[in-house]
Amino acid sequence: MNSKANSVKKNALAMAVLMAGTFVFVLDFFIVNVAIPSTQAELGATDSQIQLVVAAYAIAIASLLILGGRLGDLLGRRRVFMVGLALFTASSALCGAAPDITVLLAGRVLQGIGAALFAPQVLSIIGVTFDGEERRRAVTTYGLVMGLAAAGGQLVGGALIAVDLLGLDWRTCYLVNVPIGIAALVLAPRALAESRAEAGERLDLPGAALAGATLVAIVLPLVEGRREGWPLWTFACLAAALPLALAFVARQRRLAASGGAPLVHPELFRERAFTVGVLTSVVFYAGMASFFLVLAVYLQEGCGLSALDSGLVFTALACGYLVASAGAEALVPRWGRQVLAAGGLVRATALTGLALTVGAIGSGGSALLLVPALAVDGIGMGLLTAPLVATVVGAMDPRRAGAASGVLATAQQVGNTIGVAAIGAIFYGAIGPRGDYAGAFELALVAVAAVCLTVAALVQLLPGRPAPAPAPVGGDAGARLSEEAMR
Repeated sequence: MNSKANSVKKNALAMAVLMAGTFVFVLDFFIVNVAIPSTQAELGATDSQIQLVVAAYAIAIASLLILGGRLGDLLGRRRVFMVGLALFTASSALCGAAPDITVLLAGRVLQGIGAALFAPQVLSIIGVTFDGEERRRAVTTYGLVMGLAAAGGQLVGGALIAVDLLGLDWRTCYLVNVPIGIAALVLAPRALAESRAEAGERLDLPGAALAGATLVAIVLPLVEGRREGWPLWTFACLAAALPLALAFVARQRRLAASGGAPLVHPELFRERAFTVGVLTSVVFYAGMASFFLVLAVYLQEGCGLSALDSGLVFTALACGYLVASAGAEALVPRWGRQVLAAGGLVRATALTGLALTVGAIGSGGSALLLVPALAVDGIGMGLLTAPLVATVVGAMDPRRAGAASGVLATAQQVGNTIGVAAIGAIFYGAIGPRGDYAGAFELALVAVAAVCLTVAALVQLLPGRPAPAPAPVGGDAGARLSEEAMR
């Protein structure tokens, strides 16, 4: 009995460490937007420089996530998790203390590199540490924390700036990561078991370079294109992405055929659940990050709310998300992919209702009227996020956990970027000289609703029931990890 109690306690501690990393990784995408105005004012940054504060983090993460996942497989997942989290924590402190915009931008790049190292290890460690119902619950918790960090970023940032602790203002949006990171780093050696792929495999550096170049060619023009007026270089980058991607795929197939160690093994994509799950993740996250962006701008510019009041409105969405995420775990074993489809349909319905409400109240209307539709939209997100991750993880070979997690995390970030670029272009293009934020928000909501309907259609390509969780490496359910994987 004591052995079982100790195992439960250690697993709970492991999840606390992993979820702390997940929370700050996602939070940093959304909390920084709230701090942009005061950051620009204090540091005297240009519009171009302040946009790079957001873009530098996104580009660094998206271009290095696959490499980060593979490094965990080869060097040890706990080790790479701790190195990445230490770099992220230290660079957060650097951002919070930045004396000028140059130092802040350097800190944001380092934050992105650190996040790209530790973020893929979370699902990898879950995949090789837990099995069966424990893994399902762990993945549900992972999805729950991701959604709450995204939905709560606006509230957390607004509250920190409103409190203005020690007169630090926007700097607290970065410094909040430091105590969380330090606590996780102190606990990690005791909470997380070390694991890695089979000995003898080597890192595919040319493949890593091709993958990074491909993702930069996609993400950079999407992040910078609208603001720059879509100059020629943005289209050149996007055009270059296709041959780079084809070269990467060709190299991975060649390595796999010759018995080498590709960065992303082609076998991963032979699983329908994995392939469709990754594609669905791109589409789903395109409709999630973009929605948070246009909602925040509408609440603050269209309705005249402060960052804190805007964050409080987001709470309705977070509450719906929390309730649905808790219930989704019980629904998936019975209803499978239709839970995901229901999430897409619920989101589309809620967003349509939100558009009708905005049309009725116009600019300057009471934001409280948006709360019911936002709560329902949160329910739709909750029915999608954790089950979608579980679908991809369920098809994951624990021996390739890092690469698979890196691909999934990359799909999420690419989806975020595509959505913000596309929906952002629709939204900002519709505002017009008269500042029609309400009309622009309505139009953006229709576009996001269409994305959600696409998700509901895509998930029909998934297997009818969730894939059973793979046995732990080595097949020993008591040990959970093979002797070869343990270090």
